[in-house]
Amino acid sequence: MTLSGFRDLADRMMQPLVVGAVRVGLTPNLVSVAAILVAAAAGGAFASAGDQQSLYLVGAVLVVINGVLDLLDGGLARELGVDSMSGDMFDHVLDRYADILIVGGLATGVENYALGFAAVTGVLMTSYLGTQAEAVGIDRVYGGLLGRADRLALVTAVTVLTPFVEVTVFEVGLVGILLAVFAVVGHLTAAQRFYYSMRELP
Repeated sequence: MTLSGFRDLADRMMQPLVVGAVRVGLTPNLVSVAAILVAAAAGGAFASAGDQQSLYLVGAVLVVINGVLDLLDGGLARELGVDSMSGDMFDHVLDRYADILIVGGLATGVENYALGFAAVTGVLMTSYLGTQAEAVGIDRVYGGLLGRADRLALVTAVTVLTPFVEVTVFEVGLVGILLAVFAVVGHLTAAQRFYYSMRELP
C-alpha cells in the first residue's frame, strides 16, 4: 500500500487551490508554518480525546487539512518559481515535526507511550531513509509499504471510526492497533528503502 504513486494526480487536483493561494498572496513557507500549526492542533485534539471521544473527529479533520497544506506548499513553490533546496529542507523538517505531534498525540490519548515511541521512530526512520537516499546521490525514495500519505489516510480513517467502533486486540484499541502498525510497518518500510538504496549505490 502506498499513495505516493498518485502524487501527480494529487498535484493536478490541487491546482485550483494553488491558483487561489497565489491570488491571495500566500507564500510556500507561510503555508508550511500553517501546516505545522494545524498538526499541533490535531495532536492536541488526539491527546485530549481519551476523555472526550468526539475530539478524534476534530483531529481527523485537522489531519486532512494538514495533508492538503502539505501538498499546497510544494505546488505553490513550483507555481511561483521559488522552489529551492532551502525551501525543500524547511518543508521536510516541519513535516517531521508534524508527524511527531500527530503520532505523539495519538499515543498520549491512549496513554500507551511504549507503542508511541515505537511508532514515531518507525515514522521518522521511514522518512529519513527516503531523503537520505537523495543525499547520497540517488533519487529520493518515496516507495515502500507505508509513506506519509498512507499514514495520514490511516490516521484519518481510524480516528473517524474510533468514537463509533470498539475493537480490542490484546487489550489495545483501534488507536493502539494503528500505533502498532506504524511501528512494525514503519520500520519495515525503512528497511525496504534502505535495501533499495544500497542496491542502487556503487
